[in-house]
Formats: sequence, structure tokens, C-alpha cells
Amino acid sequence: MIFETPHPKSPAPCLAVLGTGSDVGKSIVVTALCRIFANRGILVAPYKAQNMSNNSGVTPEGLEMGRAQIVQAEASRIAPHVDMNPILLKPTSDIGSQVVVLGEAVANRTAREYHQQKESLFSTACLALNRLRESYNLVILEGAGSCAEVNLMPHDIVNFRMAAYAQAPVILVGDIHRGGIFAQLIGTLACLPPDCQDRIAGFIINRFRGDISLFQDGTNWIESRSGKSVFGVLPWMNNLAVEAEDSVVIENPKKPVLDNDSRPAIAIIRIPHISNFTDFDPLTRISGISVSFIEQPRELSHFKAVIIPGSKNTCFDLRWLHRSGWSAILKKYVANKGHVLGICGGYQMLGTQVHDPDGLEGSPGSTNGLGLLPVETVLKAPKTTTLSAFEWNGVAGKGYEIHAGQTILLKGNSLLNITERNGLACKEADGTQAGDFSVMGTYIHGMFDTPGITSLWLDQIGLGHVPVSVEQGPVERDMAYNRLAEHFETHVDVEAIFSTLNAVRSGE
Repeated sequence: MIFETPHPKSPAPCLAVLGTGSDVGKSIVVTALCRIFANRGILVAPYKAQNMSNNSGVTPEGLEMGRAQIVQAEASRIAPHVDMNPILLKPTSDIGSQVVVLGEAVANRTAREYHQQKESLFSTACLALNRLRESYNLVILEGAGSCAEVNLMPHDIVNFRMAAYAQAPVILVGDIHRGGIFAQLIGTLACLPPDCQDRIAGFIINRFRGDISLFQDGTNWIESRSGKSVFGVLPWMNNLAVEAEDSVVIENPKKPVLDNDSRPAIAIIRIPHISNFTDFDPLTRISGISVSFIEQPRELSHFKAVIIPGSKNTCFDLRWLHRSGWSAILKKYVANKGHVLGICGGYQMLGTQVHDPDGLEGSPGSTNGLGLLPVETVLKAPKTTTLSAFEWNGVAGKGYEIHAGQTILLKGNSLLNITERNGLACKEADGTQAGDFSVMGTYIHGMFDTPGITSLWLDQIGLGHVPVSVEQGPVERDMAYNRLAEHFETHVDVEAIFSTLNAVRSGE
């Protein structure tokens, strides 16, 4: 068996899942495989050498990593560890990102500066993978973007170069929903050098709508043309409670259709550098409310509440709120008894000022806030990254914190009591409120994972009658991983994937 406990001289086998492009379903396929292997008693771990996302989370050690790999660790029924995502890039502008290495922010770098460090970072990523292969029976690697970007391949540290280092067979994932699936798969092969073509064991076609039997001719053509197997065609799966990795899923949000929906509506402003947008997944699955991401300034009287989410560049996004007209609209909304919640960067923006004396997010200076909460923020290192337990009005909750700087309460009372950070008991305050809870702010991400906290917030905004499932949050996600695994095994030849791993392990 290839899945025996690995010996230091015989590291665990690896399987790589690469894609024809961004948002084709790589993360979902890895998540499904992690739960499938875990269900079969195999100690499996996810791995992504380099992730670019502002959707991050915190490990039990208080370190930061990509949220997609945290989701995949949950699917594997193991604790997340930074070795599963050793390099995380958090975009702060069109050309620059904060570089997080093994869970700690080390610097802000332009794309050119980052490329100059690629070789040392590749070594870091390889060592992280080595440690995983010593501790687990199987490691599933996820690629990034398209694996066939010919201009980037010489500097690649996450797709074929990492698959080759791990001696991993590759499953190539394409998205039929976006069209051109034959060009996606065969075109990707055509762009690759022979050694990379040979590493691809087969394909998975994702997001098919309609009668799959009608696509059999397409499957036959792909297999005949490529000489490789189509492991399966995955039908579109609705209401999948698995967190998305990329904010591409909320780009260019559609205008909410409120006239034909009698449910009370909640709006989330899609700021330019939105982070941790999956904070709101539990809200979107409450049947009694309607939740929309909105970008263009608009009149807000139809909404029971408006949320300003986290941001990777608070000062830029705050200035965007002022320039775009959102600032005036929000102030008018609050004056008319509307409810506003700010989380993390959104909390900072609701205050009087945000100071950046060291230029953590650009040029040093100060930015006027929205003036809706009596707080003032100073951005400074080091970054706070904690798994946090808290209490709000007698209701206990859990979440996590990822933020730079400190926010000072100028007057009034705090919102939450923090009772634990990274497993250590504490007694600290967080957040505040104004106008009899019409405006609230907190640093806690993931607060809606706790059903009691969600119910309490809905009550504060006048929606206490809306029922919230007790299976919300982690329980709901775990059930979703099982549904995803069942869906996957129904439509994908998992035994063929097992055979591929066995063939590689035996040297065939």
C-alpha cells in the first residue's frame, strides 16, 4: 500500500491539481479529494506553495495562511499549519503585495521585487512540503492560476516546478461553464513542454450544466486527441457551503433585485481591496434574508443593514469611499436610522481618523474616517493574528483577528469582551457601538460562524424574528464537505486516481 505511515527515507506520495485558468475549480477539487481520502482513513494534507489572496485565516499557533488551505485542512480533518501554505501574497495594489512567509508578514514587495526572491522562496516552499511528507500519508498539491502561462513558467514555484519536485502526477482541471473547454484542455497541453505534458495523468471537467450523457462525444474527442483520461465531468452543484478562495466570485456584483424579493435585505460594500469576504457566507445561507455585494453608490433605504468588510489597504479604500460618494450616502443612511457594521478594516474606516505614520499601506500620512464611531486608529507593525474567543451580551462566540495597528476608543463602551487569544485566557475589549447599536465595529472575523452571535446581531438590526440554523458555521461546512465528496465520487473515477498514485509510487 502506498499510504502506509511514511518513513523519513520514503516520503509520502503527492498528487497535484492544476488548472487551465483562475477560478476553474482547483480548490474545490482539492477539498473534495481531501475529504474522500480522509473518509478512507488516509492521513492526507493539502498544500499550496504560493497563494495570492486577501482571504486568509489564522492557525492554532497564531500564524496566518490562505483560507483555502484552512478549508482543505478542515476537509482533511486535521489542524491547519503554515507548511500547507508557506508563501501567501496579499495584494495591496495593482503591482504590489504583502509577502507572508510561514505565517508571518515579512515585507511589502512589487511584483518585480518578488520575482527576484523566487529562488529562496522556492527553497522555503520545498522544505515545507518535505515536512508535510514526513508527517502525512498523502499530500495533495494545488496549483495557481493557469499552469500554462508561458511567460511566467521560468519563475514558477507553484505549478509544474513544484509538481516535478514532488514527483506528483497532475490532474488538470478545466471549467466548461465559461466555454471553450476543448481549447482550455488541449490548448494548455499545446503550450506546455513535453516533460510537463507527460506529467499530466488526466483531466477533470468542472461546472457542467445539462445532461452529461450528451457530452460523451466530447469526452471521447478529448481522450483521443490528448491520449489522456478524462477522470470525470462534474455537474454544477448549487448551494455548496464551501468557502471560495478568490474574490473573483464577487467581482462586478450585480445590482440587487429588491422589488421582487419580500425578504429583508442586507448589503455588503465591495471595497477595492476587500479581504475575508467569506465572513459573510453564513449570512448568505439564511433563507429569511437577502444578502448582496454592492459596489456602485446607491440609495440604501431598502436595506436593513450595510456592512463594510475587511480591507488589505484601509487608507486607499477609505479614500475610495469618500471619492465615490459612499461616505455621504452612509452618513445619510445612519441619520435615517440605518444600521452599519464594520469588520476589521471596515471598523477602522468608521472611526474619526486612520493614521499610517510608517507608510505601511503607501505614503505616510493620515486619512479622515467616516466619523460614525468614536475611535481612532494607528496602523503599525507587527500584525495581530489570533484565534479569538469572545462574549457579546452574554453570548459566547469564536472568530479570528488579522490586522495591523491599534484602535483607540475615544469615548463610550466597547462592543465585545475577548476571553481568549490563541488558547490563552485574557480579559480585553474589542470594538464599539454608537447610536443605540445602529453603528457597530469589531476586529473579529468569522463572527457569523456562531449561530447565537448571528441571531444577536439580527436582533440588533430589527430582524430578531429571522430563524438561524444551529448548523451554521463549522458544522454546516463539515456537512458540505461530505456532500461535496459524495458528489465528486458519483461523477469522477476516484479509483483511477488511486491507480495513478499507485503506478507512480511503484515506478511504473
